Amino acid sequence: MTYATGVLLDALDRGVVYGFSLMDETGLGAGTVYPAMRRMAANGWIDAAWEDAEEAHASGRPARKYYSLTADGRKALEQARVRFPGLAARTTSARGEAIRPVGGDV
Repeated sequence: MTYATGVLLDALDRGVVYGFSLMDETGLGAGTVYPAMRRMAANGWIDAAWEDAEEAHASGRPARKYYSLTADGRKALEQARVRFPGLAARTTSARGEAIRPVGGDV
């Protein structure tokens, strides 16, 4: 488990659910986020699903791939919080803004 993986799991737990928002909230680049997401999916820590393309088009943007933690992902997050105690204390985003969960329970 890397620190970047822990940061991403933590962001997912807080309700940050798609790639660009994960990059924005964590300050990690695409070259870190997307390979990590593929590894986490392969480990069974996250699920991924594309949103309806017509709905995205109606909003004037490309379809987003939404990610969510699985039960195994929540266990991995618990391990990450033990390994990297600073994760539990994260209260601001990479932009320095207060972090608030997006949407409901992920």
